[in-house]
Amino acid sequence: MEGLLDAYIAFIRAERGLSGKTVDAYAADLTVYFADLRARGLDDVTRAKQDDVSAHLLALGKRGVGKRSQARHLAALRGFHRFLIAERLAEKDPTEDLDTPRSARKLPSFLTLEEVEQLLAAPDERTTAGQRDKAMLEVLYATGLRVSELCGLGVNDLQLTAGYLVAKGKGAKERLVPLGRVAVEKVQEYLSVARPALLGRRQSRALFVTPRGAGFTRQGFWKLLKRYALKAGILKPISPHKLRHSFATHLVERGADLRAVQQMLGHADLATTQIYTHVNSARLRSVYDEFHPRSDVFVPKAKKRKTAT
Repeated sequence: MEGLLDAYIAFIRAERGLSGKTVDAYAADLTVYFADLRARGLDDVTRAKQDDVSAHLLALGKRGVGKRSQARHLAALRGFHRFLIAERLAEKDPTEDLDTPRSARKLPSFLTLEEVEQLLAAPDERTTAGQRDKAMLEVLYATGLRVSELCGLGVNDLQLTAGYLVAKGKGAKERLVPLGRVAVEKVQEYLSVARPALLGRRQSRALFVTPRGAGFTRQGFWKLLKRYALKAGILKPISPHKLRHSFATHLVERGADLRAVQQMLGHADLATTQIYTHVNSARLRSVYDEFHPRSDVFVPKAKKRKTAT
């Protein structure tokens, strides 16, 4: 079985363009799967049946593995067994009729429009660092990029005249993401003044740089974001991903097409983007409950009495 695993890992590395972490996770999941098959007395994975896969998932649950991790295990198994069929090493896919384990998805946390405005206003643009930080925050909220995508931006990834940038997402996939007017203006200001001052005589392909001329790291931006959130008076937990959630939520709230939001976020599956429709529904419900007189939780506000004149 280990020989088949090596062949499959080589295949997904070369053909599917998955990240190193994803490949390592799939290899670990399949190793656990093989151990469970052997525990059931099966040494030939090409003869595995649906009951064997179901027993494996059940065993994972008994070990405390959550539904999302079980779903990842099943995805690894599906890919592996389809590979065996494609290579004519097996005749049937035992995962074919199995449903993916699903858990209740936690609604993403996001900032309000007021909190976003406060955060974006926090950097001091009279300084070179402040100009850079303002540009980074504006780009992040304008595009919904992952923090790794933001830090990985190069100068050549920008098309400011056309108003978009090229983001390099998971699996080295590239996508075009629009840039708003304010983000374009702040990046142009940063490129003309702050970036040359930060670099001095040094050269760098990175768009956003430190005073040492190096590209920004995820950890560095995380610390920067927390500092500005505190300055803006935002006390709730904050992360770069929360700005990504805020970007998507605010678009969906205003009627943006879900497919367009999916493309901008770089989601492979529309189902991942649909979580923002649930956020919108939850907010609509809270507004209804607060203001509709026939809702279960509506509490009429006391009317002000007119004073006698």
